[in-house]
Amino acid sequence: MNLLILSLASFRLTRLIVFDKITEFLRKPFFDEVIEENSGDIEIYYTPKQSGWKRFVGELLSCYWCTGIWSTVGIVGMYYLSPVFTPVILILAIAGAASILETIIQFLLEK
Repeated sequence: MNLLILSLASFRLTRLIVFDKITEFLRKPFFDEVIEENSGDIEIYYTPKQSGWKRFVGELLSCYWCTGIWSTVGIVGMYYLSPVFTPVILILAIAGAASILETIIQFLLEK
Protein backbone atom coordinates (compact mmCIF):
# COMPACT_ATOMS: atom_id res chain seq x y z
CA MET A 1 0.00 0.00 0.00
CA ASN A 2 2.88 2.37 0.79
CA LEU A 3 4.35 1.78 -2.65
CA LEU A 4 1.04 2.68 -4.31
CA ILE A 5 0.65 5.85 -2.20
CA LEU A 6 4.23 6.95 -2.82
CA SER A 7 3.92 6.20 -6.54
CA LEU A 8 0.73 8.23 -6.91
CA ALA A 9 2.21 11.11 -4.90
CA SER A 10 5.36 11.10 -7.07
CA PHE A 11 3.24 10.98 -10.23
CA ARG A 12 1.15 13.95 -9.15
CA LEU A 13 4.11 16.03 -7.94
CA THR A 14 5.91 15.43 -11.22
CA ARG A 15 2.85 16.49 -13.27
CA LEU A 16 2.45 19.53 -11.05
CA ILE A 17 6.03 20.63 -11.65
CA VAL A 18 6.31 19.83 -15.37
CA PHE A 19 2.87 20.53 -16.83
CA ASP A 20 0.41 22.36 -14.60
CA LYS A 21 -0.37 26.01 -15.26
CA ILE A 22 -0.28 26.85 -11.56
CA THR A 23 3.50 26.23 -11.47
CA GLU A 24 4.25 27.96 -14.76
CA PHE A 25 5.85 30.87 -12.87
CA LEU A 26 8.44 28.43 -11.49
CA ARG A 27 9.36 27.15 -14.95
CA LYS A 28 9.33 30.48 -16.79
CA PRO A 29 12.83 31.70 -15.78
CA PHE A 30 14.38 28.58 -17.30
CA PHE A 31 12.76 28.71 -20.75
CA ASP A 32 12.77 30.93 -23.82
CA GLU A 33 9.51 31.48 -25.66
CA VAL A 34 9.65 30.68 -29.39
CA ILE A 35 6.77 31.89 -31.55
CA GLU A 36 6.20 30.24 -34.94
CA GLU A 37 3.56 30.93 -37.54
CA ASN A 38 2.38 27.94 -39.55
CA SER A 39 -0.32 28.43 -42.20
CA GLY A 40 -1.66 31.45 -40.35
CA ASP A 41 -1.73 29.69 -36.98
CA ILE A 42 0.54 31.02 -34.28
CA GLU A 43 2.17 28.39 -32.11
CA ILE A 44 4.21 29.06 -28.99
CA TYR A 45 6.96 26.69 -27.91
CA TYR A 46 9.15 26.79 -24.85
CA THR A 47 12.77 25.75 -25.12
CA PRO A 48 15.33 25.58 -22.31
CA LYS A 49 17.67 28.56 -21.96
CA GLN A 50 20.83 28.22 -24.01
CA SER A 51 23.55 28.23 -21.35
CA GLY A 52 24.48 28.00 -17.72
CA TRP A 53 22.60 26.54 -14.81
CA LYS A 54 19.29 27.85 -16.20
CA ARG A 55 19.79 25.54 -19.17
CA PHE A 56 20.41 22.60 -16.84
CA VAL A 57 17.24 23.31 -14.85
CA GLY A 58 15.29 23.96 -18.08
CA GLU A 59 16.41 20.62 -19.49
CA LEU A 60 15.41 18.93 -16.25
CA LEU A 61 11.98 20.58 -16.22
CA SER A 62 11.32 19.75 -19.86
CA CYS A 63 11.93 16.05 -19.22
CA TYR A 64 9.04 14.34 -17.44
CA TRP A 65 11.17 11.29 -16.67
CA CYS A 66 14.06 13.33 -15.23
CA THR A 67 11.81 15.46 -13.05
CA GLY A 68 10.00 12.29 -11.99
CA ILE A 69 13.15 10.83 -10.51
CA TRP A 70 13.85 13.95 -8.45
CA SER A 71 10.20 14.23 -7.40
CA THR A 72 10.33 10.65 -6.22
CA VAL A 73 13.51 11.34 -4.26
CA GLY A 74 11.69 14.21 -2.56
CA ILE A 75 8.56 12.19 -1.80
CA VAL A 76 10.48 9.19 -0.45
CA GLY A 77 12.76 11.52 1.53
CA MET A 78 9.72 13.20 3.12
CA TYR A 79 8.23 9.78 3.87
CA TYR A 80 11.31 8.59 5.74
CA LEU A 81 12.23 11.91 7.40
CA SER A 82 9.11 12.58 9.39
CA PRO A 83 5.46 11.63 9.76
CA VAL A 84 4.65 15.36 9.59
CA PHE A 85 4.87 15.02 5.78
CA THR A 86 2.25 12.25 5.65
CA PRO A 87 -0.67 14.62 4.94
CA VAL A 88 1.22 16.22 2.02
CA ILE A 89 2.04 12.79 0.57
CA LEU A 90 -1.57 11.63 0.97
CA ILE A 91 -2.96 14.78 -0.67
CA LEU A 92 -0.64 14.32 -3.64
CA ALA A 93 -1.51 10.61 -3.87
CA ILE A 94 -5.25 11.25 -3.79
CA ALA A 95 -4.89 14.03 -6.37
CA GLY A 96 -2.83 11.65 -8.54
CA ALA A 97 -5.46 8.96 -8.36
CA ALA A 98 -8.19 11.51 -9.12
CA SER A 99 -6.32 12.77 -12.19
CA ILE A 100 -5.89 9.24 -13.51
CA LEU A 101 -9.60 8.52 -12.98
CA GLU A 102 -10.56 11.78 -14.69
CA THR A 103 -8.40 10.92 -17.69
CA ILE A 104 -10.03 7.48 -17.95
CA ILE A 105 -13.53 8.96 -17.68
CA GLN A 106 -12.79 11.60 -20.34
CA PHE A 107 -11.44 8.88 -22.64
CA LEU A 108 -14.57 6.75 -22.16
CA LEU A 109 -16.90 9.71 -22.73
CA GLU A 110 -15.20 10.52 -26.04
CA LYS A 111 -16.00 7.09 -27.45
